[in-house]
Amino acid sequence: MQQGTPGQPEGSRYEHRGRHEKDEKEEEKKGEKGEKSWDEKWRRDPINAISWAAVFIWAGLGLLAETTNWGPDTFSWWNTWAVILAGAGAIFILGALIRLATPEHRRPITGNLIIGLILLAVGLGDITDWGWGTLGAIIFIAIGVIIILSGIFRRRR
Repeated sequence: MQQGTPGQPEGSRYEHRGRHEKDEKEEEKKGEKGEKSWDEKWRRDPINAISWAAVFIWAGLGLLAETTNWGPDTFSWWNTWAVILAGAGAIFILGALIRLATPEHRRPITGNLIIGLILLAVGLGDITDWGWGTLGAIIFIAIGVIIILSGIFRRRR
């Protein structure tokens, strides 16, 4: 326990406890806001949450197909990680297109398109005969066009 300093009233040692209680209340409010913000994020941007969930489900299905030998036995071109990456890229691109088509979910899509195109190219590079050199060139050109278009059509606030 703190001892009061000479010249200070006895109640001053309880002042620190009052501040501590105030800090605890502020932390509780921050915690509540965190819970609300996660719930708000889900309600405001379900496309992003669904996209990430779909990527994890796709990866799980790809790994399951590999471990049960369904993928390699069924498809001669099967490469598990290439299929997972190509599928994840396609999911991100699809999410960006859905976001464009639905005005209530419209948000910037440049990042999702770029990540989607890169993942799709890496995955398809291992699956197809084109290889990374050809697909990489096409993807880098597409990314450049996307960046130019996003700069031209950027909303002014």
